[in-house]
Amino acid sequence: GDNSAIGRTLMVDSQPREIIGVLPDTFRFLDRNVSIVLPYRFDRSKVTLGQFSFRGIARLKPGVTIDQASADVARMLPISLARFPAPRGASTKMFEEVRLGPNLRSLKDELVGEVKTVLWVLMGTIGMVFLIACANVANLLLVRAESRQQELAIRAALGAGSGRIARELLLESATLGIFGGIVGLGLAFGGLRLLVALAPGNLPRLGDISLDIPVLIFTLVLSIVAGLLFGSIPAFRYARAQLGTALRGARTASASRERHRARNTLVIAQVALALVLLVSSGLMIRTFQALRDVHPGFVWPSEVLTLRLSIPSSQVKEDTAVARMHQAIMDKIAAVPGVTSVALASTVTMSGQGWHDPLFAEDRTYKESEVPPLRFFKVVSPGYMKAMGGSLVAGRDFTWTDVYDLRPVAMVSETLARELWGQPSAAIGKRVRPYPIGVWREVVGVVGDMRDDGLNQKAPAVAYWPLLTLGFSPTADDTLFVQRSVSYVIRSNRTGSTGFLAEIGQAVWSINANLPLAGVRTLQEIYDASLARTSFTLVMLGIAGAMALLLGVTGIYGVISYSVSQRTREIGIRVALGAQASAVRRMFVTHGLLLAAVGVA
Repeated sequence: GDNSAIGRTLMVDSQPREIIGVLPDTFRFLDRNVSIVLPYRFDRSKVTLGQFSFRGIARLKPGVTIDQASADVARMLPISLARFPAPRGASTKMFEEVRLGPNLRSLKDELVGEVKTVLWVLMGTIGMVFLIACANVANLLLVRAESRQQELAIRAALGAGSGRIARELLLESATLGIFGGIVGLGLAFGGLRLLVALAPGNLPRLGDISLDIPVLIFTLVLSIVAGLLFGSIPAFRYARAQLGTALRGARTASASRERHRARNTLVIAQVALALVLLVSSGLMIRTFQALRDVHPGFVWPSEVLTLRLSIPSSQVKEDTAVARMHQAIMDKIAAVPGVTSVALASTVTMSGQGWHDPLFAEDRTYKESEVPPLRFFKVVSPGYMKAMGGSLVAGRDFTWTDVYDLRPVAMVSETLARELWGQPSAAIGKRVRPYPIGVWREVVGVVGDMRDDGLNQKAPAVAYWPLLTLGFSPTADDTLFVQRSVSYVIRSNRTGSTGFLAEIGQAVWSINANLPLAGVRTLQEIYDASLARTSFTLVMLGIAGAMALLLGVTGIYGVISYSVSQRTREIGIRVALGAQASAVRRMFVTHGLLLAAVGVA
């Protein structure tokens, strides 16, 4: 809030940055809260084809559709292929054969994504619960209207028309609906605060969800519609009162089969809808359990702490020195009491990060314009699988000698090994590289698959590279590459305990005091986050199913209870003629079971 912030200097990655603008506190970039916005700089002389790991945001001109914009982008793609050079070992024809196409979509679709489908399913589920509730209230109003038959008949005898009686009944039910909506808003306010506190997975802009004017209007309209909906049945049924029957005191007789039919139909509808929701909830529970049974590729995730560190070039320029600093930090962390293993990687599993590139195998023949499938690339340190709790299927792990001697080695996942060579053991000794020409790298190890894309997706084919490599570039064989921004993986039985993170921080800062710890979370939290959307849907469906079951049971109870009260005289006659109490009870229980059975069917 300080206006004098303009012109001040911040140190970002050890580089001075002048503040030239302040965004409003409500600013969000896509679905992220942003603290600092930096300009992106391109060196056009170093840009080659294939560097497509960027996303653009554009505002369409008035009247322009996404299809029209896509057509314009499709027109420009061939121009870009002619304007920029192909990377070393590749050709423009290769990119033409890939047949790149436009992938424009609205910002709303980008933000909401698959969540929209989940929310529509939940909306439909709650809508069914809403219908069950309406049927229940309609049953109650039907019973109430039956008990008012004499009153309505007297009104009609005194000159009240059927339209006026119907309006009165509908007004009463609409009033009930509006009051129900007001109470519902109060419950929704508390439930919404609980929802935000729970922070279910992948709900975009969760903090912006609130009870605003459109929600209030929607609730008002829905409350009135609900009132008219569950009030229409008794209104249409009893607005035209049968004066003779009502005034003769028909309440002293048992209710007719016709009078029970409407109530029974409503109960059957409640049971049917409740069963649909219960089956859906059951299937969701089975899905969730099936995902829980999927092996993620690692064990004991609650004992693994992950955090991100980045060593900027402004602090350490030489690539080899960056690798040695990472190793020194790992050694310091390993010395913290309780730490059993530590490693680092360019990205942690299930984090949604990482990059994909083509992978070429030496024993495969590729046409001039052929591009092999994209593979998931990871840069890891020695001991990564041990720290993660993964497995080494064949061969050996990387060593620090491999790193500093710049040995051309690689590891592959079991899925990739089976896909290229049939079985994991056959991959050992084979050679691969990430570009059409360059350094061939010997596969020295095959590691177990990890569900990097989530438990509901197949394990991707992954190629693992050392922390420090030579020729890991599409432009030159003598280019040294080091992974400066990495995720540390720390396994310890003290993970989550008080003071453990502080000791880890002290270990890092004893090597470099200018490195902040970012993205601190346990592997268990990452694992749970991958199931968050399923868990959220499961909880919502479970609540809806339980509510539906409760409402359905209440509906059956209401019908049977009212039926007993209306047939008291009949029951007395049956008992007087010798009927056993158990037989009378069985008659009503059988009636309830019959309604439930028809609803289930």
